[in-house]
Amino acid sequence: MGTKTVDEAGAETGTEAKSDEAKVDTTKVEETTEATEAETDAAADESEEATGDEVDGLREDTQEGPSGVGQGAGAVVSAGLGLVSLTGSWVATVAAARETLVGQLGTSSSASVATQVKEVYGDAWATTALIGGLFALAALIVGVVVLARPAFGAPGKPQPAWIKSVAWGGVALGVIGLLLAVAKYTDIILGLPSTS
Repeated sequence: MGTKTVDEAGAETGTEAKSDEAKVDTTKVEETTEATEAETDAAADESEEATGDEVDGLREDTQEGPSGVGQGAGAVVSAGLGLVSLTGSWVATVAAARETLVGQLGTSSSASVATQVKEVYGDAWATTALIGGLFALAALIVGVVVLARPAFGAPGKPQPAWIKSVAWGGVALGVIGLLLAVAKYTDIILGLPSTS
């Protein structure tokens, strides 16, 4: 057994007092450790819940509706087709060259100048106008489909402004290309020269 003495301040000293203090300190350390572990577990649980909520939120964002990539691609295709309808394409060039060759082969050298001009150049010109008109019509259709798509899509999700702008540009180029193709095909503008 330990000896216990009381000093002037009234504090107990000795072996027994020290062992009691050690017991108290150990108990306090154990309580503090348990509290810290509980707080750490609670924080980890909250962190896992928050991470789970964030992942669920990301999943909801990605699953809400279409991202608009298809609509954007359609708008760019519409504008590209409209531009091709105005500037021409290799398809129209090849088709016009073929029509020229067919006209040369089908026209005899004794045919009138008007017939030769029509067969060799006129048909090629009409073929170029026809193919340009087909490109313009395709641009117009694709542009209108892109602009009408949100009406059939997810409600409340607006179409990005750049998609609308590019699609409207494709529609405008398609309309202009279609009008020019019809005017070229019917000889309203740049008709065949007079042979008389």
